[in-house]
Amino acid sequence: MEHSLFSLTDRVAIVTGSGRSIGKAIALALADAGAHVVAAARTSAEIEATASEVKAKGRKALAVPTDVTDSTQMNDLVQKTVREFGRLDIMVNNAGGQWIIAPMLELTEEYFDEVIKLSLKSVFSGCKAAAQVMVEQKSGSIINMSSTAGIMLNPGRIAYSAAKAGVVNLTQNLAMELGPYNIRVNALAPGLIVTERTKVLASKDPAVFETRRKNTALKRLGAPEEVAGAAVYLASDASSYVTGNLLVVSGGLHTLVT
Repeated sequence: MEHSLFSLTDRVAIVTGSGRSIGKAIALALADAGAHVVAAARTSAEIEATASEVKAKGRKALAVPTDVTDSTQMNDLVQKTVREFGRLDIMVNNAGGQWIIAPMLELTEEYFDEVIKLSLKSVFSGCKAAAQVMVEQKSGSIINMSSTAGIMLNPGRIAYSAAKAGVVNLTQNLAMELGPYNIRVNALAPGLIVTERTKVLASKDPAVFETRRKNTALKRLGAPEEVAGAAVYLASDASSYVTGNLLVVSGGLHTLVT
């Protein structure tokens, strides 16, 4: 297999949630492969830092403060990208999250709605905004961030798990809808990755995290860069016949029944 299959030279990518952790790692990996990158998140300072690192790699970059839960802002993000670069080749809907670990009976309806809006509805908005451009181009790769939480039992995290399961189904359906336009739609499902958020969650529920670490096939947690490598694959021509796929990056964690 030729290395050029993984080249993203002069392709244009948007990565949401790219101010830190997995999103930032993906943005930098895409730049390493040759892509120009638009970094999007709510915190301006963080995405400006990401954009600076992309430029240091010799690629073009743009930082666009964006609230992914606002569909108007997502549309604006895509339009700003097209005005700046003339096209959009790669859309990575990475932003999402959870902030409470608790049984269902302790969760409020408001919290459930917030998690669905952040981790599922935002992905729909990003896909729709990107597809409107990619359909005209007759090309593109959309990568949606799911999680092993969406394919495993996760008591105490039902809102997040439901959202991430929804991302998988959304991805598969959009792959069928957009395939005729030469647009590929795939999802990534990271397992336990060392990020700022997982460190906080692990401090609240250390026994669960330690049990899962021990039960991964590789007996360790993952690094954001290891998810980023999978994103480069899905963005590149190396995966030109891959669509509607869920690529699990979990060190074997997803093989657990519970």
